[in-house]
Amino acid sequence: MGKRVLLIEDEPNIIEAIRFILSRDGWTVETHADGATAVAAVDRKRPDVVILDVMLPNKSGFEILRELRAMPDHANRPVLMLTARGQQKDRDMAEAVGVSHFMTKPFSNTEMLDVVRRLAADASGQDDGHG
Repeated sequence: MGKRVLLIEDEPNIIEAIRFILSRDGWTVETHADGATAVAAVDRKRPDVVILDVMLPNKSGFEILRELRAMPDHANRPVLMLTARGQQKDRDMAEAVGVSHFMTKPFSNTEMLDVVRRLAADASGQDDGHG
């Protein structure tokens, strides 16, 4: 099974941090920075896990997630949503459009790795007993 993540994020520091955390654990991390073409990128790359920022140029993470969930191929694809604002309404909106997990920045390396591993395991049906 491949371990592929598509990181949809436009902040270089966050991209580098996540790429470092995950690639060290054996993940292939591809990145995409434009909200307008993010859905097409997911459709083309079909990653095991999508990490999606809320604030993106041209289209919000909420809109992208809503579009993905409406597509049969991506209705159950694991999506971890990142936001710099940990407000409850952001969390509620994310859950309303079908987010798999919601995380606020800054996040710990361990938290990021644990969540991505768990999402991938859940998606492949290999429950490791956590979560």
